[in-house]
Amino acid sequence: QVQLVESGGGLGQPGGSLRLSCVVSGFTSDAYNIGWFRQAPGKEREWVSCIRMRDGITHQPDSLKGRFTISRDNAKNTVYLQMNSLKPDDTAVYYCFTYTNGRMYWGQGTQVTVSS
Repeated sequence: QVQLVESGGGLGQPGGSLRLSCVVSGFTSDAYNIGWFRQAPGKEREWVSCIRMRDGITHQPDSLKGRFTISRDNAKNTVYLQMNSLKPDDTAVYYCFTYTNGRMYWGQGTQVTVSS
């Protein structure tokens, strides 16, 4: 059974940084991808980034390049989302997800609040 558990959210200062973690279990190899979405109150879900575990290839929207960086540690089955230069608009619940065997799997989400 695939499971994803996020951590690392909390209160961040404008201009500050936070690092989110997503621990993945249930895969028998590194042939899978992990992505991050976020959802703010009253807004649609927004794709943030994704990474291919086998070789570390990443993708993210241009709007977040330069501020958000996704990485992975295969030995720890963990994907990280480093968020720098935080803005109040980054306030949202952040979810990691994967797709395998015809279905999506999501973590429980971690709240990020950016406020002074």
